[in-house]
Amino acid sequence: MSKYPLLDECRLIELPKIADWRGNLTFIEGGRHVPFEIERVYFIYDVPAGESRAGHAHRALSQILIAASGSFDVTLDNARDRRVFSLNRPYIGLHIPRMIWREIDNFSSGAVCLSLASLRYDEADYIRNYSEFIAMAEDSP
Repeated sequence: MSKYPLLDECRLIELPKIADWRGNLTFIEGGRHVPFEIERVYFIYDVPAGESRAGHAHRALSQILIAASGSFDVTLDNARDRRVFSLNRPYIGLHIPRMIWREIDNFSSGAVCLSLASLRYDEADYIRNYSEFIAMAEDSP
């Protein structure tokens, strides 16, 4: 077994889309459409041009990121490989398991990044130093 978290566990999830001439609707149910019960929801918006968000990993938290409006790129890193996902549809979510470094950038004007998280906010769960993340990832089973 690899000592690195697997990027293959990071995957796009297609959410239900109910098409209607009056406008489309997408719904999300924790434990059904996402592989965990949703404990926290937050969104990132009004990101100035050229800025990035995230730049951290989580010890225990898993999450789904969705481009609720506009588009952005998510770069995922497992201390060995990197992969970029471009999110631009509100019915597609990106599942990011624990111990994956994430950076979000290339926000379009008016972009809204919706996050569904498996845990409530806990600052102790964040790994904000990339060198610390590398050391922890290399030590993981």
